[in-house]
Amino acid sequence: MLQTAEDIRLLNEKIVEASSFVSRINKELSKVIVGQQTMLERLLIGLLSNGHVLLEGVPGLAKTLAIKSLAQTIQAQYSRIQFTPDLLPADVVGTMIYNQSKNEFYVRKGPIFSNFILADEINRAPAKVQSALLEAMQERQVTIGDTSYKLQEPFLVLATQNPIEQEGTYPLPEAQVDRFMLKVVIDYPTKADEQMIIRQNTQAISAPIINAVASTQEIINAKELVRQVYVDEKIENYILNIVFATRYPDKYNLAKLKPLISFGGSPRASINLALSAKAYAFLNNRGYVVPDDVRNVCKDILRHRIGLTYEAEAENINVENIIEEILRVVSVP
Repeated sequence: MLQTAEDIRLLNEKIVEASSFVSRINKELSKVIVGQQTMLERLLIGLLSNGHVLLEGVPGLAKTLAIKSLAQTIQAQYSRIQFTPDLLPADVVGTMIYNQSKNEFYVRKGPIFSNFILADEINRAPAKVQSALLEAMQERQVTIGDTSYKLQEPFLVLATQNPIEQEGTYPLPEAQVDRFMLKVVIDYPTKADEQMIIRQNTQAISAPIINAVASTQEIINAKELVRQVYVDEKIENYILNIVFATRYPDKYNLAKLKPLISFGGSPRASINLALSAKAYAFLNNRGYVVPDDVRNVCKDILRHRIGLTYEAEAENINVENIIEEILRVVSVP
């Protein structure tokens, strides 16, 4: 929908006012999390654009602490599910239990009935458990017995997987990975950040208290505003060109990538690239998307949606290299 300069100015004013909670949340999170700004930003993008986040990183990089602390800042319910090979779908969504004294069944809801779900080491559980979680993510509801229960808003799933230890794991199939809006790869902190982490964990007598500085209603209102952020037709075409270049690289002067890509981004990639660019613009107090917003979130949207051939692996070419090459060649509006 075409918007006038006045419409965008008014939207900017609304966004500046509505996004004030972001700085309050970041201030609270900085009490316990040193560095990792990209991870925290991606969590907020997922939250504001109704998506879910897959985090990949070695143990000890504050993945669990980040989502637990975020839930505390928003007065929201938090559940942590440790995925293991013997986990059952009922352990995630809940089940029907027979009450002998009343001679009837009642529903015992599982940990999925929270605002923030940490699915720790999701690739350690078998496919049927992964499917139970992913259905709740997609449909935003859970069926127990004959009744469907709506999950409360906001609802964010943060799933983690360890890239090192793959023995005894059940890798997520491509179709299921595609349901995660963002795949964020977390690296080690810098030397200065790690020095701060050492000081925080060896000198503090008591752990810092995280205060609730935002309400779930503020988040729901912000999600509605994110949808209103203006995306020009040129930006839409830029998003489409990036995604289509992953499918048909030879049509975008990227013929050398064709033997390296087994499959490209799905339509979810285009949708999520636009939504996350809108959320990124919102976080930067803007009511319109610029090309840099798209480029900033591009890797996190596409890295789990592009399949590599054996030839790419043999040449030590990874998904990051392919995305960088596409962003270099596709013309910026």
